[in-house]
Amino acid sequence: MSAVQQTMVNNSQSSAIRVMVVDDSVVVRTVIERILNGDPAFQVVHKTNSAEHALDYLAGEQVDLVLLDIELPGQSGLVALPAILRANPQGKVVILSGNCDEGSAAAMDALALGASDICAKPGSGSYGEQFPRMLIDRLSRLAASDVPAPAGTGVKVPVVCSRVQAPIACLGIGASTGGIHALGKLFAGMSAPLGVPILVTQHLPASFTSYFTQQMGRMTPLRVKVAEQGETVKPNIIYVAPGDASLQVRRVLEDRVIIALNPERTAGGYLPGVDPMFVSMADAYGKGAAGIVLTGMGRDGTAGARNIVAAGGWIVAQNEASSVVWGMPGSVASAGLSCALLEPGAIMDFVARRGKSKGLTH
Repeated sequence: MSAVQQTMVNNSQSSAIRVMVVDDSVVVRTVIERILNGDPAFQVVHKTNSAEHALDYLAGEQVDLVLLDIELPGQSGLVALPAILRANPQGKVVILSGNCDEGSAAAMDALALGASDICAKPGSGSYGEQFPRMLIDRLSRLAASDVPAPAGTGVKVPVVCSRVQAPIACLGIGASTGGIHALGKLFAGMSAPLGVPILVTQHLPASFTSYFTQQMGRMTPLRVKVAEQGETVKPNIIYVAPGDASLQVRRVLEDRVIIALNPERTAGGYLPGVDPMFVSMADAYGKGAAGIVLTGMGRDGTAGARNIVAAGGWIVAQNEASSVVWGMPGSVASAGLSCALLEPGAIMDFVARRGKSKGLTH
């Protein structure tokens, strides 16, 4: 190889997404390495069969992505996950395990601990063509979220959020990738009930709904339940969007608002969607509607946030530094719709202080 060719190879590798594979199977490690190194966007820089060895490597080197199995000799992947995140703070962890299927309790625990995504590992001999395409696609989208915004696209803070003209009557929270971990920090920062209903839309398949609701129940002393069609919304209850419908609300009497589930996907392909939730909140609560947009890919929530702000309500977005993916909150902020950019642990205190007022029925 000529000096010029070697320089081109080195430049290509230096810009590639650096990946570490942690799996107890040498076959799986080899297959994953072959899949990722076959794409010029990725470079597997380290493979190991144990969490302890992974942490040893991260003590001296940083990577962009860690593919982590749950079942490992010695320390399990779930136990090691917080330490791996601390040792590699700029990287993301994707759980790749046959024992952590989407919708399982283990998957929910991993997401709550800070994993960015879950990929179910196929059975022996089932890697075919579908799995490599899925893996490359999922990891590419996750890594692409780290590309910095173009210079000059500064975040705008709109004048419309300078004053609160009405007390908060309903709080809506939207999240996607990294959202479960962010929600834990969000509710940990809530010192007292807000006295209003809280609606939560987290992008998850229907198989996750039960475990997600249970996980939410461990985050807060407030009652948490899956939203049901036609039920009256009440203060200090957290209503979770089911995985097969968008959570919307509708005012039927002056003092009564009910749940209206919508099974249709949004224009962006989301189900459940944050946009329909925010739009319905603006219609039902007007100036009393407030929204929070947490970490996640894409732009879901931006269109609905426009409706809330236009109705006199307000939006808070998670800041970039604390987001796994600054897609959804970044889109809201760049559109000039957020009145604050905060890390999740500080958001509820801000909401409580900003939303205080008297005499509004819920």
